[in-house]
Amino acid sequence: MPKRGKRYQAALDSFDRQKRYPVNEAVSIVKQFEGAKCDETVEVAVSLGVDPKHADQMVRGAVVLPHGTGKTVRVVVFAKGDKVNEAKEAGADFVGSEELIEKVKGGWFEFDVAIAVPNMMAHVGKIGRLLGPRGLMPNPKVGTVTFDVSGAVSQAKAGKISYRTDRAGVIHAGVGKRSFALDKLQENVLTLLETLAKAKPAKAKGTYWQSITLSTTHGPGVRVDTNEVAARYKTA
Repeated sequence: MPKRGKRYQAALDSFDRQKRYPVNEAVSIVKQFEGAKCDETVEVAVSLGVDPKHADQMVRGAVVLPHGTGKTVRVVVFAKGDKVNEAKEAGADFVGSEELIEKVKGGWFEFDVAIAVPNMMAHVGKIGRLLGPRGLMPNPKVGTVTFDVSGAVSQAKAGKISYRTDRAGVIHAGVGKRSFALDKLQENVLTLLETLAKAKPAKAKGTYWQSITLSTTHGPGVRVDTNEVAARYKTA
């Protein structure tokens, strides 16, 4: 087992690793960890009682965090005609069509969110094998394939995050920075959990909230009381 640094060990000693804390208390503990030189991201890992092998149990979607993520989000929009100006006016960092697609084919990935107008998807599909593994492929289920380019760009810039269960049924998401005010971090975390509660598949059986852990980028994980979350959102 690798040796942990003094900062990490101090964080471990500041709470009970076996205890499961109410959401707001867990956020408070994580925020009080001694910070690294960078402004660490506060991350949530949620293990759900679903079987992602079945399409009707995949939990996937997007949510706009009320206080954003603290990240500067670079947005690319694949569009033509009037939608080009609409995207630029909304604040998109890069806008184009075939020329941008060729740029991606050449290895350019200097963006965090990709949005496409529906009539561009036939072209964008040609780079799906490049965008997909990076989580950048536009998808109508999360609102990144749309004619409402202005709205999609504004939401991405405001702190919209996408979530999706991995093969083990776990969702990982960044919900803000450690420097955020405590109440803002708490509200961001609760907004994500409420969204996941509403997204519970009808076919999911047994306990939905298997485990929830909060951490900072370089810090230890703090366990959350899943019973409190289940009671809060009336989900088993």
